[in-house]
Amino acid sequence: MVGLMAAKLDSTPSTKQKVYQRMFEHLAMGDHTAVANLIVSKVGNNLKYWPEEQDIVGKTLELLLDMAAGYSSSKLLLTLETIRYLARHHTEDQFPFLAVPANVRHRTTFHATLARLLLSPGGEEKLGLSFEQFVEPIITSLGRIGSLPSNELRNEAARRPLIGIFRDLRGISSSLHNRRTYCLLFDLLYPQHLPLLAKLADVWHDQPDVMISVLRFMHEFCHNKANRVNFDQSSPNGILLFRYTSDIVCAYGRRVLATPIRDSQEIDIYKQRYKGIALALNVLNSALGGNYVCFGVFALYNDPALENALDVALQLVLTIPLEDVVAYPKLSRAVFGFIEILFRNHVKTVMALDTSVFMQIMSTIHEGLQSSDAALSSMCANAIDHLATFSFNNSGKDKIEVHNLTKHVNSQPNLFSSLMATLFNLLLFGAPQNHWAVMRPILSLMLASESSFTAYKDHLLSSQTPENQLLLNEAITKLLQDVNRSLDSANRDRFTQKLTAFRIAARSFLTL
Repeated sequence: MVGLMAAKLDSTPSTKQKVYQRMFEHLAMGDHTAVANLIVSKVGNNLKYWPEEQDIVGKTLELLLDMAAGYSSSKLLLTLETIRYLARHHTEDQFPFLAVPANVRHRTTFHATLARLLLSPGGEEKLGLSFEQFVEPIITSLGRIGSLPSNELRNEAARRPLIGIFRDLRGISSSLHNRRTYCLLFDLLYPQHLPLLAKLADVWHDQPDVMISVLRFMHEFCHNKANRVNFDQSSPNGILLFRYTSDIVCAYGRRVLATPIRDSQEIDIYKQRYKGIALALNVLNSALGGNYVCFGVFALYNDPALENALDVALQLVLTIPLEDVVAYPKLSRAVFGFIEILFRNHVKTVMALDTSVFMQIMSTIHEGLQSSDAALSSMCANAIDHLATFSFNNSGKDKIEVHNLTKHVNSQPNLFSSLMATLFNLLLFGAPQNHWAVMRPILSLMLASESSFTAYKDHLLSSQTPENQLLLNEAITKLLQDVNRSLDSANRDRFTQKLTAFRIAARSFLTL
């Protein structure tokens, strides 16, 4: 029926719409506006009078979100008095379900839906409400908590308001889809309220319910979806946003690092430790990969924000046993996502690490490369490609990072050989979903270390019968034909096509 009501705004109703229209007439329900108003009034009553019933609240908000998601249906909703009431009175006093701790997730959906309607074309005018007025109750509550002395921030009376505030702000942030709407919220939070988040991370670090709300909001706020985090050229806001992000990650991360790791049999290690670490890494990953910060500025002006954030995040990653990284999917995605960004944009930082730390990271990448999860495997393959590309493009250059890489490789001479063997084994014998992921780094790795490819070729030939050796040699010759010593896009694409043909040909006769 929601689809019908949206479609009835069109000039020519379909047969299905006519059927519903006749049904409404026989039931004496009125036109589509009256039906929509009836449904939305029921939505409001459910939220107002069934606060303890999570299923009712959840299903009700799902229906409201579905209605708000459609272009035509959202325009219809903006004409209803109940929606105006919801937008003006989205507080616990008017809707008690917001005060029920079990409904914290529903707060996010509720505010995401209202913000979506408000910020839709003509939404503020039709609702008679500006975005600043809509957010005012939340900002006022945040200001009250921010005015507390540092020694009173850790107060049980502040726990539930904090969780609610950041759940609400996360929902609102998720509905900001362009530069204009994002800047509306940014201007309300900066400069008065953003510094508070680092203080909260410092004093509430050991309370997962509070920290999850804070970090999830920050993850959404830093996410540059649809290029919404796009400030003017003369604006320092991108750099400032990263500074605050760094402060939050560092405040939380240092506290976690200073907290002894308890026996996982005594506590839920994921809930108490790994979930927060994964969210903190996701926050940093969003900021590092958002393309709204020129990171060279930090070193140029001796600002430690970037260095501190990378250092704390690396320490957090290195404290997690590899078997735990692999065991928890959300943690895996956060860890490997951070490593991929590190190798992509901050290779100097990677090369400056101690050799033992560098090798620990490479072991983690090697393990992740063999994951059955194609997304994880792809991130690890990209990290290897960034490393091999850097090695090839800077070979022989007198740079400190090149000397550091040489030192690392000399300590583990078979590093590139083992990576090459794993990549080719996955290509030839691995699951189909990983093929495209593992193809990209093979060319860069071959160019960076020709001996590693030669060693794998010789090993593979030695495992085959004389007849297969001839076929394999012929397939390898075709693979390398017309491939240049270059990593430009055209050469990469040509080699990828040849790898696909090589895999098909080799699998037709290879024996394990």
